[in-house]
Amino acid sequence: MEENGDGKRHRSPACDGHVGRARRCAVLGESNSALELIESDRAPVIYFPRMEVAMEFLDQSCKVTTCPGKGDATHYSIITTFTTLRDVAWSYRVPHDSASAIKDHIAFNPHDEIAIERL
Repeated sequence: MEENGDGKRHRSPACDGHVGRARRCAVLGESNSALELIESDRAPVIYFPRMEVAMEFLDQSCKVTTCPGKGDATHYSIITTFTTLRDVAWSYRVPHDSASAIKDHIAFNPHDEIAIERL
């Protein structure tokens, strides 16, 4: 475990065999090298390497949020044939040093239309 800049504990071990998919849509990402980030006050989040995410389904939005321990997150909406899931994915393109492991990774918000599964 290491402490990030906002005083919360987290770890980011590599975890095998994760797939992210939007319901009624193709697989968004599949990876054997996804990272699981665990913060003391939140549910674990799976970060997929950007090169293993089907970016053609993601549209960068105007939303940017800031986490004191990780930096600025760029958000993405998922575009499907049936709907647009607004701001349900994010990425830290230039994270703080304490969160450098998630650079070039994308995570997905828990949502009824998105499933993250361990294979």
